[in-house]
Amino acid sequence: MSNTMRQKMADSIRFLAADMVQAANSGHPGAPMGLADIAVVLSEHLSHNPTNPAWLNRDRLVFSGGHASALIYSLYYLWGYGLEIEDLKNFRQLDSKTPGHPEYGHTEGIEITTGPLGQGVANAVGFSMASKYVGAQVNSDTAEAIDHHVYVLCGDGDLEEGVSYEACSVAGHLKLDNLICIYDSNRITIEGSTDLSISEDIRKRFESQNWEVLEINGHDFDEIDSAIKQAKGIDKPVLIIANTTIAKGACELEGSHHSHGSPLGDAIIREAKECAGFDPEKTFFVPEDVLARFRCAIEEGDLAERAWKHSLKTLPLMEQNEALEALLNPDFSRIQWPTFEKADATRGTNGVILNAIAKAIPGFIGGSADLGPSNKTELKNMGDFPKGKNIHFGIREHAMASITNAMALYGPVMPFSATFFVFSDYLKPAARIAALSGIQQFFVWTHDSIGVGEDGPTHQPIEHLSQFRALPNFYVWRPADGIENVAAWQQALEMKNSPSAFVCSRQTLPILGEAKVGDARKGGYLLEEEAEATYTLMASGSEVALALEVKAKLADKGVKANVVSVPCFDLFIEQEQDYIDAIIKPGTKTVAIEAARGMEWYRLADDVICMDSFGASAPAGELFDKFGFNAEAIAAKL
Repeated sequence: MSNTMRQKMADSIRFLAADMVQAANSGHPGAPMGLADIAVVLSEHLSHNPTNPAWLNRDRLVFSGGHASALIYSLYYLWGYGLEIEDLKNFRQLDSKTPGHPEYGHTEGIEITTGPLGQGVANAVGFSMASKYVGAQVNSDTAEAIDHHVYVLCGDGDLEEGVSYEACSVAGHLKLDNLICIYDSNRITIEGSTDLSISEDIRKRFESQNWEVLEINGHDFDEIDSAIKQAKGIDKPVLIIANTTIAKGACELEGSHHSHGSPLGDAIIREAKECAGFDPEKTFFVPEDVLARFRCAIEEGDLAERAWKHSLKTLPLMEQNEALEALLNPDFSRIQWPTFEKADATRGTNGVILNAIAKAIPGFIGGSADLGPSNKTELKNMGDFPKGKNIHFGIREHAMASITNAMALYGPVMPFSATFFVFSDYLKPAARIAALSGIQQFFVWTHDSIGVGEDGPTHQPIEHLSQFRALPNFYVWRPADGIENVAAWQQALEMKNSPSAFVCSRQTLPILGEAKVGDARKGGYLLEEEAEATYTLMASGSEVALALEVKAKLADKGVKANVVSVPCFDLFIEQEQDYIDAIIKPGTKTVAIEAARGMEWYRLADDVICMDSFGASAPAGELFDKFGFNAEAIAAKL
C-alpha cells in the first residue's frame, strides 16, 4: 500500500478521534492521534475476523491504555465490527456502545477490560501464555493449529506501573515469542513531560528481562512495517519503542500535555483538518476509499478463518483437533470428586479437589505466587507450563491475577491463581476487573485469619473478607470443611460469568455433620436445629466448628441455639427470602461469629462477634483465646 494512502487512513483515524472527544466534551485525543500511523500499519498485519470476533486463532490486540478509547472505537468502526457512526457520536454517553474506557462484553471485539494502566500489558502476557499452553496440547511437529500473535499497545504510564514490570519479567522468562509490545513513547503524562517522574533506560530494562528491543520513528510507515515484520520472526518477546508525538497533526497542541485528557477545541480541529486536506466543516467523516480499504478486514478475516478450519481437518492435525475439542468443551461429569472423613485444613482439602478437577478437565491449569507448598496447589504429576499444568508465577501477585484474567478469556483455558489471603491486597485491581467483566477465574487464598499465628498481624487478614464480599459479582467461599469445599467448587464451576475465591484455613478443621435444612451450594444452610431455639448462630470457615461448641455450652445452661453455616455470604443473600427464613428462623436472635471485621454480617445478624483490631504474633490457639473466639467466652457473652 502506498504511504499516501496510509497517510489518508491515519488522518481519518485522527479526526474521528478528535471529533468524538469534542462531541463528548470529554476524553483523551492526544494518544489516539499519536498512534494513528501505527494503527494503520498494524491493520495490515493483524489477522482477525470482524464477522467472528471469537475465532480462536485470531491475533489478540490489547489496548493497555484504555483512555485512548477514541482510537479503539474508530478502528472497530473502520474494520467493520458492528459500530456505526452514531455510536461514535455517542462516545462516553449513557448506554452507548462506546464508553469512556473499553469494556469486554459491552463492545464487540474488545478482547478484555484493561482498566487502570499497566494491567493490559499483563493481560497480553496472559493471552500469550494461554496460546502457548493450548498450542502445546494441539500443535504437531508438522502442523500448528495455534500460531497467532498477541499485540499490546502501551504508553509511558503503563510501563511506570509495577504490574507491567512483573508481567514483562514473566514473559521474558518464558520466552513468549508471539508477544509484541508496541510502546507509544510520546514522553508525556497528564502533569507534563515524563522527565518529571522517570529517567530509567526502558531499552535496558527490557533487555535485562530477556526481551528483544527495536526502536523506530512511530510516524514513519516504512519503519513501523519493517519493525513488525522483524518482530514476528524473533524467538522471544519483542518491545517496539515507537517514538511518537502526542496529538500528532493537532497544530499548536501537537506535542503538548494539554492534549492528553481534554478536547482540542473546534478551531484547532478545523485547522488540523484543513492542513491535512480534509473538509474542515465535516465532522465524523471518512473518505470512501479509506473505509473500503479498512473494511477489507472483513473478507480477509473470513478467508483466514475458513483456511484455518480447513487445516484442522487435514491429516497432520486430525488427532490434535480432537484434543482441541476436549479443551473447548470441558466435561465436568468426568471429575471424580473426593470424599473427606478426617479433619484437615481446608487448604489441604482444596488441594485434593484441585488435583481431581485438573485430572478430568484438560484446560484446568494454574499456580501460585511462589507459595505452592503452603497453598497446597501443586498439580501432582502434571508437569510444568507450557506443556504441563503447573504455572510458577513467582512473587508477582498483581501480574498473576491479570495474566489469569486474560487466560480465562482466551477460550479453552480455565485458570486458577493462588496466594496467602492477606496478599490479595496486591491483586485486588485484577480481581475487581474479573468481577466487572464477568470472568470465570478461580482465586485460591489460604491462611485465612488470625489462625495464621506466629507470622503476626502483617500476615493476618482482618478486613479482607468484608472487602471482597462487598465486590459485586464476586463470590467468596470460605468452607468449614472438605465437604463444603467440594460443594463450593461444584457451584463455582457452573458460574460461567463470575469469579470465585476459595478462602481456606491453615489450621486443621473437623468434618461437620450433614445439613438439616438447605444446601451449601446456595451459600448457607442450617447445620444444627433445635425446636424453639432462642439463638441462631451463624459463621463461616473455622468459626463454624466454634459455633457448634458455643451451642453445646449454651445447652449446658438450658439455652437452645441453631447453627447456620454460611460458606458463601454473597450467594446466600441472593436467595429467595423464603429460603433465608428456612435457614435463619424468624424470631430467633441471630449472632454471627467471624474472626474478621465482619461488618457485612449486620445485614443478617442482630449482633456480630468479630475482630475490632489487627491480630498479633502468637500460636493460633492463643490468638483465638486472646481475641475472644472461644466457646466459653462467647457463651458467657450471649
